[in-house]
Amino acid sequence: MIMSSGGERAIVVGAGIVGAAVAEALALDGFKVTVVDQGPIGGGATAAGMGHVVVMDDSEPQIALTSYSQRLWNERADSLPKSAERLACGTVWVAADAEEMAEAQRKHAFYQARGVSSQLLEERSLVESEPHLRAGLAGGLLVPGDSVVYPPPIATAMLETVKSHGGVVRLGERVTNMTGKSVTLADGSTLDADLTVNAAGAWASMLSTKINVRPRKGHLVITDRYPGFVRHQLVELGYLKSAHASSGDSVAFNVQPRPTGQVLIGSSRQYGDDSREVNYAILSQMLERSALYMPEIAKLNAIRVWTGFRAAAPDKLPLIGPHPDDESLFLATGHEGLGITTSLGTARLIADYVMGRPTEIPIEPFLPKRILQSEKYR
Repeated sequence: MIMSSGGERAIVVGAGIVGAAVAEALALDGFKVTVVDQGPIGGGATAAGMGHVVVMDDSEPQIALTSYSQRLWNERADSLPKSAERLACGTVWVAADAEEMAEAQRKHAFYQARGVSSQLLEERSLVESEPHLRAGLAGGLLVPGDSVVYPPPIATAMLETVKSHGGVVRLGERVTNMTGKSVTLADGSTLDADLTVNAAGAWASMLSTKINVRPRKGHLVITDRYPGFVRHQLVELGYLKSAHASSGDSVAFNVQPRPTGQVLIGSSRQYGDDSREVNYAILSQMLERSALYMPEIAKLNAIRVWTGFRAAAPDKLPLIGPHPDDESLFLATGHEGLGITTSLGTARLIADYVMGRPTEIPIEPFLPKRILQSEKYR
């Protein structure tokens, strides 16, 4: 706990959506914040991701954090810059067969018990909701409260708030080492602080010891403009099996509409490939998977393909809070594909913890000590 009386210095390493949100929250609590990033604002996973703001139910801590974060997103929806392109499209989890429909029913009951609105769709309702899905799918689950955003301009706006409160944003500067009291830059200079935050995403483990956060590569494709081709974010229920596997490569059907009328197509996951080059074998599998669910998607004109890296923690929960070996060094990483969704909740948890305030949801499941004190992950 490091309560600010005004003027304490905080350094946040990482100008993605998580780092920007944490920096903004600390600045609003009176810290003099410096943000350092070797690239542009939101130049990593923030720009590379799909931008969904979605409630997920892999575990009780995950649904608590994603639900909390989604509420915070909704509270600031009207103040987001127009360039954020927020679209309240909802998510449809698509069930291909009876087994997956049973999973949709389980998911529906789980959501309903925790106050998350959802609606089961039988086959006919699914086709009416999304006419370009192939016939014969079993049904699905609509979660109407989910949305999508384009996060880089949001991160920029957050850092403008930091600067308006006396903070500094230093871009194009690489950090080589950090402790809770200082950050060392590639030119050998040192910045001192009262606390630091490692929000370096997939590369956070290069700056802080013992944290087993690994980069997980993904591919995305965006098409030309086809207004109305997709109405909701669509995700196959089989995604739950592939997306959270602890090893191996996987692809899953995951598409979303953009306000421009473009269609964003995902998704893939790979460990062990740190190259930013497109893996055309994986890309082909991903597009074939999409066409399996939406045959006409193969006729759309793709205008861009890119890759990015998610920060994956071994137990599928982010690391939020102080490093157990250095109480002034805070971690905000390991969010995997939910960094955009959970950025606001992460920022609020860290700010409340630092200021000694009660957190709105329990922070204990996310504290880094759960991983760092586990022999399995050392």
